[in-house]
Amino acid sequence: MTQQSIPLEQTKARPAGRRARFTWLKHVPAYLFLGAWSFFTIFSIGWVVLASLKTNRDVFRKPFDIPADPQFVNYSHVWLNSDVGRAFLNSIILVGISVALILLVSSPAAYVLSRARFKGRGLLTMVYIAGIGIPFPLLFIPLFALISGLKLLNTFPGLILIYVSLSIPFTVYILTGFFSSLPQELEDAAVIDGCNDFDVFRRVMLPLASPGLITSAIFNFIALWNEFQLALIFIQDPDMRPLSLALYTLKNAMTYSGDWAGLFAGVVIVIVPTVVLFVLLSERMISGITLGSVK
Repeated sequence: MTQQSIPLEQTKARPAGRRARFTWLKHVPAYLFLGAWSFFTIFSIGWVVLASLKTNRDVFRKPFDIPADPQFVNYSHVWLNSDVGRAFLNSIILVGISVALILLVSSPAAYVLSRARFKGRGLLTMVYIAGIGIPFPLLFIPLFALISGLKLLNTFPGLILIYVSLSIPFTVYILTGFFSSLPQELEDAAVIDGCNDFDVFRRVMLPLASPGLITSAIFNFIALWNEFQLALIFIQDPDMRPLSLALYTLKNAMTYSGDWAGLFAGVVIVIVPTVVLFVLLSERMISGITLGSVK
């Protein structure tokens, strides 16, 4: 009886072993796509960096060669003569203040929506989620009328107000999922120790939510740093233009001057802050996304 059962168990295990052996094949298309996309992205960024260190003649004569004599003067020329330096500072001010205000407003709202129990909480959460799906171009005319009526047109406060208001729904959605994943026992223990609702949020829950806050800050920073349409509509003063508008102006100027190496140098200046921010905080961002998706 035992001798017959052994071959039967072996024959049952063989198909399972074969299936496990070939399960990796179904992931090959995904790996190929991700590998091709990664190669294309790295190659494109690397080519732009190399082109920014060449002369205009070498950009077209030797497009894929490493420059023997790097032309770092392209960066100083663009920074000083094309108002990129001033636009870089404007973007730092606009994006920095906007991200800080977004987190300041969104974190208490997300905490209340995730932890409190009150009538209409689900409806209010759905309103925030619905706000994510509204296309920005539909809001250009009403926003222009509103900002113009408030006398904030062509000002930093007006553009910051727009950035904050349009970024709140997405940030609340991200932080709501993260606050929901935090254990209820920590909140109960803080209440027993004598903390009120605000102290529980400020002293206990907010520090625990730091990965989620960093994740939201990175997403908002990248989106606002590269934002173009709203800045084009609400900022007309050349001295107040952010970096995206300065790059657009630089592109139009280089079309006639032919300084393509300078244009590539401006592109590098635009992408460097987001790449550095992602490299420094990528682990915290990934942990924030992971923790926020598990309750």
